[in-house]
Amino acid sequence: MSTTPRVSAAARQALLVLFAFGILALAMTGAAKAQIGSDRYSSIVVDFRSGRELSSINADEPRHPASLTKMMTLYMVFEAMRDRRVSLDTLVPVSPRASSMSPSKLGLLPGTKLTVEQAILGLVTKSANDAAAALGELLGGTESNFGQIMTLRARSLGMTRTVFRNASGLPDPEQISTARDMATLGRRLIADFPQEYRYFSTPSFRFHNQVIPNHDHLLQTYPGADGIKTGFVTASGFNLVTSAIRSDVRLVGVVMGAGRALERDLHMAVLLNQGFEQLDVPVPTMTARAEVPRRPLIPSATAAALPPPPLAPRNVPTQWAIQLGIFPTEPAARLSATNARRIIESGQVRVAAAGAQPKAGYRAQIVGLTAAEASGACNVLIKRKLVCQLVRSDTGQIARN
Repeated sequence: MSTTPRVSAAARQALLVLFAFGILALAMTGAAKAQIGSDRYSSIVVDFRSGRELSSINADEPRHPASLTKMMTLYMVFEAMRDRRVSLDTLVPVSPRASSMSPSKLGLLPGTKLTVEQAILGLVTKSANDAAAALGELLGGTESNFGQIMTLRARSLGMTRTVFRNASGLPDPEQISTARDMATLGRRLIADFPQEYRYFSTPSFRFHNQVIPNHDHLLQTYPGADGIKTGFVTASGFNLVTSAIRSDVRLVGVVMGAGRALERDLHMAVLLNQGFEQLDVPVPTMTARAEVPRRPLIPSATAAALPPPPLAPRNVPTQWAIQLGIFPTEPAARLSATNARRIIESGQVRVAAAGAQPKAGYRAQIVGLTAAEASGACNVLIKRKLVCQLVRSDTGQIARN
């Protein structure tokens, strides 16, 4: 049974704006249909301290949690650490079954071992399925047994509509949860394990001479975000649980069923902004630290470091920029510019207020281009059905065709 949507008029307006962003997300990541508003979509935003619900759509409808499952796996690990059944240095055996899990994974070999802390870091950054299965076998004897233990513990936490069958979130038709239950789990992780919760904000960790980056891009793009977890399987779409704190107010948001990762991230930013606005919490200005890196700077199993962009020839003026549109929030503008920058592989991201009032929005631009680079970049983006305008950096004037 679906819940009655409870979102403010401002939130509904923001959602309409997000559909426009969906065009950008789709063009950058593929041709599949965006899923915000589809029959598998659900969301909720709650105040961490009080549990007060600030918005919800289909929050009690069953959904496949995908790798959000690892939040429960980690809750069980943190609980075992608290009870001194394991420690961070405890060795976790890797069985042939755990090693055979499909990606994303650390590439653990059967018969080897890793520490509990390495497994934790593998889950919070790379969402490693092999490490999750190994932890499940360590704590439950078998992953199937661990799934039953997870389910019982989840019910005791108030997650009344959740069933776990494995430790990773890999596809299982019987593994289900809801946006509300995932918000409950997020709140409990923060409240019950405040020290261990900090693992969820780990930007990267080194494992076997490889630096593993965190999959959660909101840690870099959304002011105040400090975790928690991303997730995706085909049956679920793109899921995300995010905790963010501003002016000593913490919110926990859940989005399930997005069609693309960028769409999911933009939507979460909109929902969290609306939640903070309901609580009269001001929106801070983005800082340089919140900018998404222009390209991966560290190697991983799925995203090798790319070479630096070519330098412009000497004595060639770089007074041109391209503008990708005006967006209602600074994070949305930055995400748009950053993803376009990854496509054209030149220039630098710049986000600037479009006017004196916040309602004027924010311009998303890529600057530091020669005239030829700017023209070529717009041609590339327009072929992908993206909005692109040439801008003279020295005058700010948009060039007309």
